[in-house]
Amino acid sequence: MSKKVIKFMDTSFRDGFQSVFGARVLTKDFLPALEASVEAGITHFEAGGGARFQSLFFYCNESAFDMMDSFRSTVGSDANLQTLARGINVVALSQQPRDIIDLHAKMFKKHGITTIRNFDALNDMRNLAYSGERITAHGLHHQIVIAIMELPPGCEGAHTPEFYMDRLQQILKSEIPFDSICFKDSTGTANPRKVYEIFSSARKLVPEGTTIWFHSHDTAGTCVSQYMAAIEGGADGIDLAKSPVSSGTAQPDILTMWHALKGTDFTLDVDYEKILTAEEVFEDAMKDYFFPPESRTVSPTIPLSPMPGGALTANTMMMRDTGTLHLYPKVIKEMAEVIKVGGFGTSVTPVSQFYFQQAFLNVTQGQWKKINPSYGDMVLGYFGRTPVEPDPEIVKLASEQLDKPVFKGNPLDLLEDGIPKATKILEENKLPVNDENLFIVASCEAKGLDFLLGKAKVQVRKKSDETEKPAAVKKPAKPAPPPPPPPPSGPRSYSIAVDGRTYQVVVAEGTGAIQAYPTPMNAPVAMAPAPQVAAPPPETAVPVSGEEVIAPTPGNIVRIEVNVGDSVEADQTVLVMEAMKMETAVKAPAAGKILEIHVEAGQTVQTGDPLLTIAI
Repeated sequence: MSKKVIKFMDTSFRDGFQSVFGARVLTKDFLPALEASVEAGITHFEAGGGARFQSLFFYCNESAFDMMDSFRSTVGSDANLQTLARGINVVALSQQPRDIIDLHAKMFKKHGITTIRNFDALNDMRNLAYSGERITAHGLHHQIVIAIMELPPGCEGAHTPEFYMDRLQQILKSEIPFDSICFKDSTGTANPRKVYEIFSSARKLVPEGTTIWFHSHDTAGTCVSQYMAAIEGGADGIDLAKSPVSSGTAQPDILTMWHALKGTDFTLDVDYEKILTAEEVFEDAMKDYFFPPESRTVSPTIPLSPMPGGALTANTMMMRDTGTLHLYPKVIKEMAEVIKVGGFGTSVTPVSQFYFQQAFLNVTQGQWKKINPSYGDMVLGYFGRTPVEPDPEIVKLASEQLDKPVFKGNPLDLLEDGIPKATKILEENKLPVNDENLFIVASCEAKGLDFLLGKAKVQVRKKSDETEKPAAVKKPAKPAPPPPPPPPSGPRSYSIAVDGRTYQVVVAEGTGAIQAYPTPMNAPVAMAPAPQVAAPPPETAVPVSGEEVIAPTPGNIVRIEVNVGDSVEADQTVLVMEAMKMETAVKAPAAGKILEIHVEAGQTVQTGDPLLTIAI
């Protein structure tokens, strides 16, 4: 009996990069490995989308559209190039309006993409309907997704095979056009037995000939077992990667899975020697990149606090940047509590970031002392319906802190068209108004604009960068300012009024003896000349008074929205910080005037560092 050939997509150049390097990889560095992959016979690649869209603008000072063009040019016209989209978020962390969702599909088709895998972390079919429609309308293959994971211990009410089959039936009964179906476990936590039940049940529900795919990560060390269960249950395709970005937080290696299928009724159609050669080229291409140790290890705590492999290293890389990596164990532990009360949205971007950001705040500021705006919006319904109702107390806290009511409607209906706004931004900055620039500004916001203005910086971690940095030169201590000169000697004279009478008071130098002389009512007083005392140097000047605004969390200063001397209102945003992919608006505590600004854009600060001084 002939074996069933299992299809696979090579995720090395998208999810592999995201899961190992936090998506920070330069295009010129990986193209030789991509060429070797084509020579090895691989024809289906993940070529962008997800975090690999924003990261190119944010950290690589490259255009993601240019990268996709280079990718297509390298692999030829026949390869299937696939990207990842987040429903109504498309490739942004925030929700996008209808015109930008349409522009996303149009631009990705233009720049060589064949297939878009489209998911919603809440499994709210409303969030997949319009994006799926536009993907299909622009001639792309639409792979619709059901997002899965394992819940932390003690949780129940969703994320069971029955829950997923309900979502599958919603897809089949809806008018959402799709070409294939994928079950996506970004955390790698779904129990293999559950995975088998999902696929065997799904195979019975879908029309004959429907392609069903499975995506997972090896973060918990069970991905090969998951893949075997999915294949035995009826999966047609799986996601695999190549060394050095395989396993750990990424997907299992192609050769590992090829080996695991020996002796079964299934196989991969690969020439293992050619794959080995491609991996050698890839390892050489990546040899100068810093590999975070957490990306290479199996994490036994992940099933307890589900964290996607693709987000784990992105978060730890940012924690390195802000000097908070030592907090990671506490934050990942706190995630379990955040998930339990948040309505069980699947831990995949952007919801996994909401979970991590809220856990980060709980650790750094005290549990539930501050609700992260995105997490709060999620429990209040602004991202769609969560699988179960969030904890009422958390909903109440979110409503009070964000000053928002619960929302039950369609999130798309809240969003105004994005193209007019993006057009205005481009025109104000004297930038070309074209489809690419419109989408960059709409999806990447301030950082996208910085890229277009030439202000972006390369923030890619390489070993050579660390070794080539010159040793820090210690600045000589600043000499102490000279003391102010003593006041001139001699008596000092004052004029004072007591009970309507004026007196001239003379204080003798040295002894301090005082003599007072009454003067006629309203008569001018002959005053001794005021002594000329030298003004103190700047170092000893009395500091301006006011209230300091301090950093609420560690992070980077994204932009400062006020200048010294500006008058501000209470709760007006004075600057914006970023930490863990989360932008936090820092607001004025009360109305006043900006006296000092202590930081600048791009600077890293720690909790409690002074940011500005405001005269209240």
